[in-house]
Amino acid sequence: MHFHARLFGALAGAALLASMPVLGGCATNASRAEQQDNARKAVSRLDLGGEHLRQGRHALALREFMTAERLDPKNPQVQRALGEAYLAQGKRMESELHYRRALELFPDFHDARLALSALLILEERYPEAGSECAILIDDPTFAEPWRALANLGFVELKQGHLAEARKHLEMAREFRRDYWPATLSLAQVELLEGRRLEAIGQLQEVLSLDPGPSVAAEANYRIAEIYIALGQRQEAMGHLTTAQTQAPQGVWGRRSEEYLKLLR
Repeated sequence: MHFHARLFGALAGAALLASMPVLGGCATNASRAEQQDNARKAVSRLDLGGEHLRQGRHALALREFMTAERLDPKNPQVQRALGEAYLAQGKRMESELHYRRALELFPDFHDARLALSALLILEERYPEAGSECAILIDDPTFAEPWRALANLGFVELKQGHLAEARKHLEMAREFRRDYWPATLSLAQVELLEGRRLEAIGQLQEVLSLDPGPSVAAEANYRIAEIYIALGQRQEAMGHLTTAQTQAPQGVWGRRSEEYLKLLR
């Protein structure tokens, strides 16, 4: 099962920077003014890099974030942005270093810790990921606990701890019933525990939440697998055809195409 993380969205930029502590020692009025000017320039670079990242221009985003780091090296938001840019390029080691640097500078930086937990999941370092999720869940100031609960549930699912996974995924859904990553993982728990019809229900709920073509294709593919196991070949072929149409160039679209060839 692929890990779907809706964690790497738009950068907060200046709004978060304004709330962060000023780091550093004593400075003269002139040097303080220069630092403030550099901090403002860093925010501009951060905003520009964020737009590049959202548009898929990863190299340009990284260039802007590196410039922002030179201007304001102790800015936690810049470090988090660098983590995102490196991750977008598949450079996980560099990404982790910058997420951890952001947390060194600002330990209560929830977005950086959540992103780190997702990265550790991608690396299949599940115990470490679970520890980061637990920190967020235990923090009453974390505004989006369902995200950390869903991540923790996924970690427990991958480790075979199905009872714990179910508990945390259901807790995530209590906070946000429309948070499809929790529902998608819960469907996998249902399937592993032999409740096929319940798994279909969860996957259909994912589809009702309009999660995007790639996730919709995965849900349809997984529904098809269950129908094959139930001996309902025609229903399976319908879902595979839908998955192929939804994401023809994606992993699940290609798998659906291959599966259809076997069934015909």
